[in-house]
Amino acid sequence: MKRRVSIFGATGSIGESTLALLRLKPEVYEVVALTGGQNIDALAKAAREFHAEIAVTAYEDRLDDLKTALADSGIEAAAGAEAIDEAACRPADWIMSAIVGAAGLPPGLKALEQGTTLALANKESLVTAGPLLLDTARAHNATILPVDSEHSAIFQALNGEKMDAVERVIITASGGAFRDWPLKDIANATPEQAASHPNWDMGKRITIDSASMFNKALEVIETREFFGVEPDQIEVLIHPESLIHALVGFRDKGLLAHVGPHDMRHAIGFALGYPVRPDLPLERLDLAKIGQLTFKAPDLDRYPALTIARTVMEIRGLAGAAFNGAKEAALDGFLDGRIGFTDMAPIVTGVIEIMSREGLGNAAITLESVREADQMARRRAFESMAAQ
Repeated sequence: MKRRVSIFGATGSIGESTLALLRLKPEVYEVVALTGGQNIDALAKAAREFHAEIAVTAYEDRLDDLKTALADSGIEAAAGAEAIDEAACRPADWIMSAIVGAAGLPPGLKALEQGTTLALANKESLVTAGPLLLDTARAHNATILPVDSEHSAIFQALNGEKMDAVERVIITASGGAFRDWPLKDIANATPEQAASHPNWDMGKRITIDSASMFNKALEVIETREFFGVEPDQIEVLIHPESLIHALVGFRDKGLLAHVGPHDMRHAIGFALGYPVRPDLPLERLDLAKIGQLTFKAPDLDRYPALTIARTVMEIRGLAGAAFNGAKEAALDGFLDGRIGFTDMAPIVTGVIEIMSREGLGNAAITLESVREADQMARRRAFESMAAQ
């Protein structure tokens, strides 16, 4: 019997890499649902190739385009958030959660409620609602496997180890597009410059988040939520080669490092094959040719997002939801030319400060409260940008 697979965010870089791995063994996998955004041609093409049961676009005004693209295929077409949630309820053995942003949380929860395996590439789900996500998985005997390269690396390094033996967790960062820029020049950086990553091939928004280190800030919070370590146990190192993705340090002062290519097919393939490691069509690392691996502490003046992450972990509650909402709004402002690159962090900090005084840390975490905190943070961020 084939393994039933759904991919949420099928037209993004993670989704496309997942499809590439499915393509290697078409006799093993049966595709249930594929979802995407505005790239209707790519969504329809993938749905036709893999004979998906249903294809869903997040944009309701693109439904007719999707229906036209899937005409005479027998594949169901749907659109909108409710349709995505419905697709997540369809029985599947393994579901990739790769929708970008807070929009990935509701279908992820729906998937877990059916007791399936959720391959989690949507870091915002754990950042905004970690306890809710993990409680849902436990309640329905579902499995969450991390797909972020750093968290997949931590997961692999912890295999067979006891958490009470862990002293620290170190996640690495490339440093992004501006790691070697003079600090004074970064304020004038353009979105195009920020979207040029030195190592990874990712989407535009996440690549800009890499340049600002907001993505690493999210990953710090995600590490705390997923693995249950304390904030002071989590460290970040700049590692320009992007080959060591994470290290786990133990009480005996030993370190276990995960070393692998900077190719997301590695982490995706690990989750897809778990608990069996699959053969993957990736280049073997030649350590002699690489020669050396380098590390340095992050400059917090260059990367203030890392400081904000510490504040969010101290506040807890709905601080993660507010942080992510404000961050996404600030990124929209940068992309639209309303604010500069270095304006994003102060805007997010201001939103967190205001909302923390309003009881952000004491609120219960439910899907509705997360949505409300997210929307409030976005409104506050846009108000701050308008006042500048």
